[in-house]
Order: sequence, then structure tokens, then C-alpha cells
Amino acid sequence: MKQMSRTIIKPLISIAATSGFILLALISPAQANTLASTSPAANSILTVTPNAVSVTAASTLIDQGNSVIVTDPSGVEVDDGSLAINGTTAVAGMKPLTSSGIYTVTYTLLADGDTPLTGSFTFTFKAPSVISTPSPVPSSSSTPAPVGGTGTSGIVIVLLVMAAIVAVLLIWYAKQTFGGAKKKSRKR
Repeated sequence: MKQMSRTIIKPLISIAATSGFILLALISPAQANTLASTSPAANSILTVTPNAVSVTAASTLIDQGNSVIVTDPSGVEVDDGSLAINGTTAVAGMKPLTSSGIYTVTYTLLADGDTPLTGSFTFTFKAPSVISTPSPVPSSSSTPAPVGGTGTSGIVIVLLVMAAIVAVLLIWYAKQTFGGAKKKSRKR
């Protein structure tokens, strides 16, 4: 009985080890936070001063340590110093723009357990000949589509398949070890 157990356990151990190596090979390394969108869009041309500039990342941002700075063509900051974090988006308030030219947005975004996302983009502002105070106009906001990944669901599927294989092997092993062939009893 012990000899049969050893011959069955060795293949089970090698199957489990092989499954573990396959699982490790399928697990992809953590992906760094990436830029999902900006508002205004990079390289856009504006004729109206934006109330705010927003930068949206692929990962959820932490509340502290983020920065979004907007500078005018001469390098002077034109953001109002406020920064709000809402999930994956950092929003910086703006002062009214008065000079035409290329404005630069420089950002550093921090997500929990991820490397900082840093970068910059530009937009062009064409100042009107007469600057007036804009009246508030309701606008519809659009929420960026979530960036989906199949990495986690793929890992779950692989784990479920491996668990099913191990369960079948354990059932087979139990039948071989403990079940054996049942003898039919004769009724007298």
C-alpha cells in the first residue's frame, strides 16, 4: 500500500509544481500608471479661457503629493494653486488667460504602490481682441471610459482550471488509495 501511495504522490507533486511554474509565467508584471486623458486636449487650440485643467490617469490617485502646474508662454504660473483629486483625475483651477501663445501643463500624479506618472503637454490659447467675463453656461461632462485589463480575470481563470485539475486528481487518488474494489456479498 505504501509503495502505491509513493508512486501516486510523486506525479501529483510534479503536476502541482508544474502548475505553479505555469501560473508564475502567466502573471504579468505590474503595469505602471499611464495617462488616460487631458482637458484641454494636448495640442488643442482654445479661444476661451478654461476654468480648470484636468489630467486623468489609468490608476486611482492618492490624495497627497500630486501636482498640476500651468504656465503661460513667458513661464509664469497661471493656475490658481488649487488641486482637487477625484478618483483617477487631478483638476487644477485656472486664472483667466490674457496672453495668446502656447501654455504648458506639467503634472506629477501618484497612485498607491505605483511609480509617479510625470509629464507635460501643451495647448495654444488665442486671446480675443476684447476680453470679457464669460457668463456661466451649463455643460455636460463626460466620464472617461474605464481602462479595462484582462490580466486579473485571466489569472482567476487559470487558478480555477488548476483547482479543477487538482480536485480531479485528488478524487482519483482517494479512490485508488481508500476505495479499492468492493466485493459484492452473496445473499444466502
